[in-house]
Amino acid sequence: MANTYTLIASSTVGSGGAANIEFTSIPATYTDLLIKISARQGADNAFDLTFNDSTTSYSTLRLQGDGSAVASNNAGGVTSAIRSIGIENTNNTANTFGNTEVYIPNYASSNYKSVNVDGVNESNGTEIYMNLLAGLWSNTSAINKIKIAANAGSLVEYSSAYLYGIKNS
Repeated sequence: MANTYTLIASSTVGSGGAANIEFTSIPATYTDLLIKISARQGADNAFDLTFNDSTTSYSTLRLQGDGSAVASNNAGGVTSAIRSIGIENTNNTANTFGNTEVYIPNYASSNYKSVNVDGVNESNGTEIYMNLLAGLWSNTSAINKIKIAANAGSLVEYSSAYLYGIKNS
């Protein structure tokens, strides 16, 4: 079965920064969604991912390494969004962006939506984060809007996100 990736939308933050990146009017014509994020923000390495403007029914499990230790947790107990590490912050190496990939299978189905996140910070320092996250949005609505929000401060200029639709044909 071949996978076909189609760029649905992209967004790059302009000068002055932005609180978030949003993808709206996502068509229900694909099997899965893939988001590639390259971003930098204020004083935190985390971002919040929400669907259809919903602020409830999220759960996450995270496996994280920081260069000296490995930890697993429920991503801080956040239930209002899927919170993930993978955005560089302004306390780390200048002009460096973290990278994250978000995979959402069966986003248009009437089942709960699972989310897989793989993120890494690209700092030239002793503490660096790699993050694997399994998330669940306990909602049966098709995903038609995605918001990627800075957890602290704003996304800086040149932060970007690309949304792809995947068809299994």
